[in-house]
Amino acid sequence: MTTSSSKTAFTSTETWIWQDFPICYQTQGTTGPAVVLVHGFGASWWHWRKNIPVLAQNCRVYAIDLIGFGGSAKPKPGEKITYTLETWGQQIADFCREVVGEPAFLVGNSIGCIVAMQAAVSNPDIALGVALLNCSLRLLHDRKRVTLPWTRRVGAPLLQRLLSIKPVGDFFFNQLAKPKTVRKILLKAYANPEMVTDELVDILTSPASDPGAVAVFLAFTSYSTGPLPEDLLPLLPCPAIILWGTADPWEPIKLGRELANFPQVQKFIPLEGVGHCPQDEAPELVNPILLDWIWERSAV
Repeated sequence: MTTSSSKTAFTSTETWIWQDFPICYQTQGTTGPAVVLVHGFGASWWHWRKNIPVLAQNCRVYAIDLIGFGGSAKPKPGEKITYTLETWGQQIADFCREVVGEPAFLVGNSIGCIVAMQAAVSNPDIALGVALLNCSLRLLHDRKRVTLPWTRRVGAPLLQRLLSIKPVGDFFFNQLAKPKTVRKILLKAYANPEMVTDELVDILTSPASDPGAVAVFLAFTSYSTGPLPEDLLPLLPCPAIILWGTADPWEPIKLGRELANFPQVQKFIPLEGVGHCPQDEAPELVNPILLDWIWERSAV
């Protein structure tokens, strides 16, 4: 990792053993309700580095690396671990029981939103509420492909089959994981290019060199099943709030707004001019909204 002033706010990470595998997490705060932060695909707890210290002033905050990502173990897919949303959802639920020790507010970004909802739906006792930040709409899911332009509808399965050829998949990942490539991707995902820093690029590329990282990436790129947000929201046993960067190029806010039609969603808040990762690009907007909502719910 590169050295940066933002890192002075953090102590060394903690380790929790889950299903015989080491799981990395960061925690701050000693009082208030528990909050668990769940990153998106390819990220880690570091993606919440701008949120943890602020939320920790009033909450007990836990930011976890899902198995296969960040500093957590990356076991070979299919041996003892299958990389699915159900697996990650159970990881979050077990974390709440074994580490947090009580129900928590679950906050997710992108695919982390689906993980948070899956955890709450499968384990209703662990969630006080769910906050979704630019929830993944899973547009490449088998049930959604028919809605895509024909180029993506045909191209995605072809790419998946191509990447399943190990030498091709390895080459693709190694090209994708280069800092120059990651920076280009981030400049599309973030509306404000000034927020795409060397530190951010390093946070996302460093775990890619870990043994097993390629296999995890390829396992998930071939995953076109599992729950969709519209499957989980009506089953959610707790209230939800949705925040959405209006400049997200991957998860269109027009489609995201449809999720607000479910009665479990208390608020849908557009974040003008913000991209796919609002917690990192615009923490000055996200942190107060999350704190207000958590305290509103805690007072109920």
